[in-house]
Amino acid sequence: MRPLPARSVRVALLGLLAWAALAAAAPAETLVVLGDSLSAGYGIRPEDGWVALLGQRLQKEGYGYRVVNASVSGETTDGGLARLPRVLAAHHPAVLVVELGANDGLRGLPVAEMRHNLDKIVAAATAAGARVLVVGMRMPENYGPEYTERFAASFAEVAKAHHAALVPFLLERVALDESNFQADRLHPVAAAQGRLLETVWPELKPLLGGPATAGAR
Repeated sequence: MRPLPARSVRVALLGLLAWAALAAAAPAETLVVLGDSLSAGYGIRPEDGWVALLGQRLQKEGYGYRVVNASVSGETTDGGLARLPRVLAAHHPAVLVVELGANDGLRGLPVAEMRHNLDKIVAAATAAGARVLVVGMRMPENYGPEYTERFAASFAEVAKAHHAALVPFLLERVALDESNFQADRLHPVAAAQGRLLETVWPELKPLLGGPATAGAR
């Protein structure tokens, strides 16, 4: 086999360099977290919250995602649904993490209403081309078994209906230890935020693609 002429080698090399430059200049895909105070980092520094830790992990592991924290303390599913069109239009997320429902439960709002709102959120995000992760919550037993069971099941039902990924309970790894919570016994302390991320990560990772396909440089 004859070696390629020097000119052909230079042309091929220039082509590879041009392709690499375009890949490096390509905008990162966006991951949006649409949540409440548990994701907004209530009571702690924003950079210590699990969403900020997620951004750091994605960067460290070579995923080309820009993380947008569109979480608002006190948000309900109704509020999240109202904000969603603006969020989708502004950020065009490739991945949307929906962490809403805790405030619906704490206020004793009807489970059917919460489920309806979550269904609309996931349906709209999916129609806009986003891959969706639904992050569930549970209510204390004093809300009664019927309410707590229907509440917890709603997240799985919505995820299943739209073939979305599911984290059944965000606080799974911290709920049983009071030292993981601030004085209000509702919001995890900064030291517990890494465990929230570890709860989310196994279900989120498959939605990201490998680092190379996610725009890693």
